[in-house]
Amino acid sequence: MNLHFIAIGGSAMHNLALALLKKGYEITGSDDVIFEPSKSRLEKNGILPNEMGWFPEKITSVIDAIILGMHAKADNPELLKARQLGLKIYSYPEFLYEQSKNKTRVVIGGSHGKTTITSMILHVMKYHNVEVDYMVGAQLDGFETMVHLTEENEFIVLEGDEYLSSPIDRRPKFHLYQPNIALISGIAWDHINVFPTYEFYVEQFSIFVDAITKGGSIVYNEEDDEVKRVVEQTQNAIKKYPYHTPKFKIKDGITIIDTSYGELPLEVFGKHNLQNLAGAKWICQHMGIMEEDFYEAISSFKGANKRLEKIAENKTVTIFKDFAHSPSKVEATTKAVKNQFPERYLIACLELHTYSSLNADFLKEYKGTLNKADKAVVFYSPDAVEIKKLEKVTSEQIKSAFERDDLIVFTNPIEFQEFLFNQKLNNAVLLLMSSGNYGGLDFNKLKELI
Repeated sequence: MNLHFIAIGGSAMHNLALALLKKGYEITGSDDVIFEPSKSRLEKNGILPNEMGWFPEKITSVIDAIILGMHAKADNPELLKARQLGLKIYSYPEFLYEQSKNKTRVVIGGSHGKTTITSMILHVMKYHNVEVDYMVGAQLDGFETMVHLTEENEFIVLEGDEYLSSPIDRRPKFHLYQPNIALISGIAWDHINVFPTYEFYVEQFSIFVDAITKGGSIVYNEEDDEVKRVVEQTQNAIKKYPYHTPKFKIKDGITIIDTSYGELPLEVFGKHNLQNLAGAKWICQHMGIMEEDFYEAISSFKGANKRLEKIAENKTVTIFKDFAHSPSKVEATTKAVKNQFPERYLIACLELHTYSSLNADFLKEYKGTLNKADKAVVFYSPDAVEIKKLEKVTSEQIKSAFERDDLIVFTNPIEFQEFLFNQKLNNAVLLLMSSGNYGGLDFNKLKELI
């Protein structure tokens, strides 16, 4: 089968392309810009476009189907040519469903935690040599790609993103997977450019639950009131399995949970990660992993890439980076780090980078999210606000939104980096939260701080 990827360079798109190439498909693709590591990985496998740009002449009747990425626009010249020729056009999630419609589909949804939960499940499966297909939103240690597809594996584990499927398909991705087994970790309003009201956003999760196959099951975080309401009000004929935070204690900087087999020390920490673990345990049990075997495997789980990732440490200082950007995740991550290191001075830095976080009306959602930090810093780029065609936001607006008078706000990346590298860290934790890179911060250079 000949497949052509429009916008092949995206993180998810290039991983799907590599997975399908490995499965035996003929793959071509186009994009107007491709960054690392996508570029090197595509080149290594012989499917990097010869030149950047869109070339409608590449689109011919020889192509069996088009896979359309979100980076492309609705008026993309290659897309227009494909429509003119009447070629089959799939969004990324549509094609994943086509690849998995004869498998048991396990879909992990939620406003936050879905990458970590999916990663936990895959870690446990790999530990016990259980082969599964998967799609996860981060590169994991020990896994070659973020997407793996076979003919023979019984299960496929899919991270269920609620964002849009493609430029011409405005349905949330997780509506298309029709799970046999599903999980919702939490609901906290996000993507306000697509879901302008809280109620509209929550409705997407109700649709997701209603799309679970009849006789299927839903695992859900009963400590999240909105999740509990959405799951318990569904009329869908499915089985429901609630989970909650396991009992735990912190001793000498190590989180230890109580299990029916005794105390278990973990590599990860934070209440949100313990909730994630509880959800992952239920899913793994549905996939045939015994509880005792789950605990044996999960004790060595170090976390998903960029999710409370430890990038430097000595005896008195630790530096973390985290993908946190939504208000609920920022608050959960900041609390988790402070609770894990209560005697240390916590410097928490947040980059406002997404459409939602830079929206003047949405900013108020960040109220109190950095309160657990001893020193709180926010960085944002006025250029990013302009590129996203949003109203200008000021430092005063940000301080007011966070309701923290001592909040330090930077808009210049050089000044922010100078601030960081001038910190005298002693008995401290530096936490860097962002879905961006603080205007070009060299995270490796931070090791020189300690």
